This record gives sequence, structure tokens and C-alpha cells, in this order.
Amino acid sequence: MRAYVLITAKPGTSEEVLKAVKAMRKVKGVKVADSVYGRFDAVIVIEAKDLKELTKVIYQVIEKNPNVTHTETLITLF
Repeated sequence: MRAYVLITAKPGTSEEVLKAVKAMRKVKGVKVADSVYGRFDAVIVIEAKDLKELTKVIYQVIEKNPNVTHTETLITLF
């Protein structure tokens, strides 16, 4: 299963958020973590074996970061 997580961060903190996520990349299934211009501050690609694992990564790693104000998750169909 693959998901794209769109992140909104507190102003001026998107690079800090990405550093924290990238530090856990190999352990947590994060394949790509990039800053972007536009409505969101970052996009993260996660590969997980199931919805339970994906939920764990999103809630316990990404959303616990105090600089993350909003996430939107897009799960791919394949």
C-alpha cells in the first residue's frame, strides 16, 4: 500500500518537520519526503503493508510533531 501525505506546518518550520521524518525513513516506510510550494508545505510518500501500519506512521510519527498543523492522506489504488 502506498500513500501520499500532504503536510501543513507552522510558518518557518517545514524543513524541521522534514528532517524529523527523514530521520525515520528506513524504519517507518517513508520513501520520499520533499518540501513543496503551494497549499501544502511538504509531501511524504509512505509504503506500508496495511492500513494499520500506515495509520501508525501517520499518527505516531508525523502528527506528533509539534510543528505539523494539518495532514491530508491520499491512499493510492493499484
